[in-house]
Amino acid sequence: MPQIEIRPARAEDRDAVLAFCAHTWESGDYIEYVWDSWLHDPEGLLLVATSDQQPVGIDHLQMLNATVAWLEGLRVDPNYRHQGIAKAMGEVLMAEAMRRGAVRVRLMTGSTNTASLRLLGQTHMRQVGAFVPFFAAPLSVIPTGDVGVERTQLATEDDLDEIVHYLNASSIFPGLGGFYYFEFRAYSLTAELLEEKIAAQQVYLLRRWNRLDGLAIAEQREWEHGGKQLSVGYIDGTTIDTISLIAYDFRRRLPELGLQQRFFLWYHHVPLLHTVLRVTSVGRSAV
Repeated sequence: MPQIEIRPARAEDRDAVLAFCAHTWESGDYIEYVWDSWLHDPEGLLLVATSDQQPVGIDHLQMLNATVAWLEGLRVDPNYRHQGIAKAMGEVLMAEAMRRGAVRVRLMTGSTNTASLRLLGQTHMRQVGAFVPFFAAPLSVIPTGDVGVERTQLATEDDLDEIVHYLNASSIFPGLGGFYYFEFRAYSLTAELLEEKIAAQQVYLLRRWNRLDGLAIAEQREWEHGGKQLSVGYIDGTTIDTISLIAYDFRRRLPELGLQQRFFLWYHHVPLLHTVLRVTSVGRSAV
């Protein structure tokens, strides 16, 4: 049997790792774009599993804050699967997370990734939220009949209490696990995070009939293939019509922001959103 070792990644591991990650998906993998930042980030730990000193697996730990750890980037060379390598790396990272003070360890995986779901069940993790990713192109020309359609407005610090009250009564908030999603990580949507996002002018409100009818949190992100997207990591509305209006408004805003594509996260299929968005794949988060 080959000798399996788990250790911190080294710069010289890069080529071997990217070789077995090259066909993770039909479009490739994002590991090559994050390798350097993961390798050198003092707030994280990038592990490599080796077989006879040849890299055959990776896994990454990132501390989102003082008490929450995030696991991501689990990959195992197809020639070395079903040997317990993924489980072993996960155990090492969970122990490291606890050593760093984490009281929660979270991660995200695809709802059709049966191998990962089976592994998560063995480690007693549980699903707490889910989302569906959508992509949509900008509206370069606004139809004449849409000129008077309601527009979102940026929130101010005076809106914080009203937003918190709205989320506490929302049926969508628990369906998303109470998370804000960005860069395929899930952040607890607390009052403190809301304050931060409001100050950064990333919270958009839709008011109708003299009340708050819906909201979204969105920020720009670098796209691996070049350029920037607007990532909508949380969206909520009193009705599906409200959510559709907010989504449509973001498509109208993209040219104003100089963006060519929007990345949008949602937690289930909403028929009306198909008029403004295109479903691409399904995701799942677990904790």
